Amino acid sequence: MKQMEIKEKIEELFNCIDTMDADKFVTYLTGDAIFRFGNAPVVSGKKAIRDAVFEFFKSIKSIGHRCINLWEIKPHVVYEGIVKYTRHDGNIVELNFVNVFKMNGDLIKDYFIYIDITPLYAPM
Repeated sequence: MKQMEIKEKIEELFNCIDTMDADKFVTYLTGDAIFRFGNAPVVSGKKAIRDAVFEFFKSIKSIGHRCINLWEIKPHVVYEGIVKYTRHDGNIVELNFVNVFKMNGDLIKDYFIYIDITPLYAPM
């Protein structure tokens, strides 16, 4: 995939995350994808990933991502950004993160999120 194509594809992915659409989210994954969010256990397969992401979305009011850098080192894509979470109590938490995707064509085979999510659930 060309640099511009991969950037657009990843932007589409994050737009669907920011609308908290777990069903659309998994359309960016291979059927045998694996997913790890921070220190949580690895989740395998679209249905299990969809269910895990859906449960996470229920724990927050909203989410928004901003890209800092994106690198393609085939077959991997590295995405550095800042995520802004709005909690159900209205408090906002911004965190730095890095995602590493192992691509299989246009789809993500391995999806790893490197983040310390602890501040999201800490008392304010």
